[in-house]
Amino acid sequence: MEDQSSHLQEKVAPASNEDLLHKMRGKSSFSDVDLATEDEAYHVEPTEEDWAELREVADILPVSAYLVILIEFCERFTFYGLSGPFQNYVQAPDPGHYPADQPGALGKGQQTATALNTFFQFWGYISPIIGAIIADQYLGKYKTIVVFACIYFVGLIILTLTSIPSSIQSGAAFPGFIVSIIIIGFGTGGIKSNVSPLVGEQYQSRTPYIKVLKTGERVIVTPQATYQRIFNMFYWGINIGSLSAIATTELEKNVGFWAAYLLPTLMFIPGILIVVAGRKLYVQAPPRGSIFVEAGKLLMYSTKVKGGMKACKPSQLRTTHPELIDKVTWDDIFVDEMIRTLKACVVFCWFPLYWLCYNQMTSNLVSMAATMQTGNVPNDILQNIDPIVLIFLIPIMDRLVYPGLRRIGISPRPIARITIGFFFASVAMAYTAGIQSMVYNSPPYYNYPSEGDGPNYISAAYQIPSYVFIAISEVFASITGYEYAYKKAPESMKSLVMALYLLANCFSSILNFALVSVAVDPKIVWLFTGISAAMGIATPIFYFCHRKRDLVDVEEDAIARQGTVKKAYDYAEPVSETELEAKYEAEMQHAA
Repeated sequence: MEDQSSHLQEKVAPASNEDLLHKMRGKSSFSDVDLATEDEAYHVEPTEEDWAELREVADILPVSAYLVILIEFCERFTFYGLSGPFQNYVQAPDPGHYPADQPGALGKGQQTATALNTFFQFWGYISPIIGAIIADQYLGKYKTIVVFACIYFVGLIILTLTSIPSSIQSGAAFPGFIVSIIIIGFGTGGIKSNVSPLVGEQYQSRTPYIKVLKTGERVIVTPQATYQRIFNMFYWGINIGSLSAIATTELEKNVGFWAAYLLPTLMFIPGILIVVAGRKLYVQAPPRGSIFVEAGKLLMYSTKVKGGMKACKPSQLRTTHPELIDKVTWDDIFVDEMIRTLKACVVFCWFPLYWLCYNQMTSNLVSMAATMQTGNVPNDILQNIDPIVLIFLIPIMDRLVYPGLRRIGISPRPIARITIGFFFASVAMAYTAGIQSMVYNSPPYYNYPSEGDGPNYISAAYQIPSYVFIAISEVFASITGYEYAYKKAPESMKSLVMALYLLANCFSSILNFALVSVAVDPKIVWLFTGISAAMGIATPIFYFCHRKRDLVDVEEDAIARQGTVKKAYDYAEPVSETELEAKYEAEMQHAA
């Protein structure tokens, strides 16, 4: 097939062409076209009266979606399993024996440990941009995941080998740790930007339809409710996998860091095997080599043509700038997709503050727990309260709360859900600031507990609500962010838009770097207070700025590619049924 940059998608044909479209849907093999399924052709679209009276429900998820969730489970088991012990590994010195009251290896102190942990988060969330470009423009999501999984595995081997006692004693552990987190961060970034769009791609329906349940109730099956369920399940798999930190933090204390890193390394192997074994089952959108050039040209033209990006639609350029029409390689739908994507990216600009709240859970909250009474459990095991809460909370929200709200006519759209998530993140940091103040007011070391020979006399159980509030915030903000990034991205740019969403975590790491100087006793209480205040102020402003996006959420999601491909200069011309069929047959013969 000739260069896909010269091919474009056509609008849905009028109702008079339904039989032809049904024929096309049944036999099309275009790799870059998102066609409706044959079953969807028979779906009855809801009327305005149906929307007012019937509730929304999610569709049945395909088996391939569950396979992708299983892949993510293995990768997150590995990631959280090895990163869980990072703070202790870098911060505390090697106790020289196991079990240890305070596990450690490198003895670099809290500031260095927090800085390196923050760098790992930063690198792991900026590298998805590289993986996204490779996937969208060159290899496709599946092949990119395979390549980056191999890179990831190399980093795991280095981390495990340099954490054995002989490597720690010889001084190889610290440089080995630096090299390994760079390689692992690069590997995980390439996977993260592609595995979440891949799970979304497994569901192909793009339009709502009426369905009659076994109870006789008529409901509306919507892509919005289905994608909400898909990414709820996806995030549930992430948090099941993250419980590996319970095992690895116990291993670091009772066996050694080499055992803590060996377990997730071994768990990564089944993940790779699942990727390879299921390759024929996944719905895969191939790369479109010209997509970034095309997007760049559209943005450039939008600055030159009066009326902005909307005026760059081929249907308008034919009248206003006919001299440009031969240079245009996009269609009207691509312009609509780009406008929708840019608006989504503006929403992502608010997420760095949210991730700044979240990331305290794996750094300063861990260090705080080390200054509190933890009994016989490691100080860094408490962070697993967050995924444990999510494992129970996500199914409750997905199966009870959201369906219950839909039954009474309430269907919370993305901006409203994200706002609720931001609010709970602020509450989490405010509560944590209060607990830090209690630590400073407790004997025997008061404001300088990290400099004492033991913890202050206050139970680490006081931290539990911090993790609960963070978990609640994730259900509303983080999961919805994944869903929003997938839905609002063009088919050919889903990895890139997902990477831009993940990039917000990278910027939060930069903010965290700026706060490292405050992450020392007795200033930490002000660190948590400042973060809470910033998130609290941003939350209502965010909703005020973006609340109107919820009003057009369903309408925007309906922007989709259906039908055959055709040239931009033909886009605005009416096409008869005979011409449409002839163009389709010609393209099919050319593809063959």
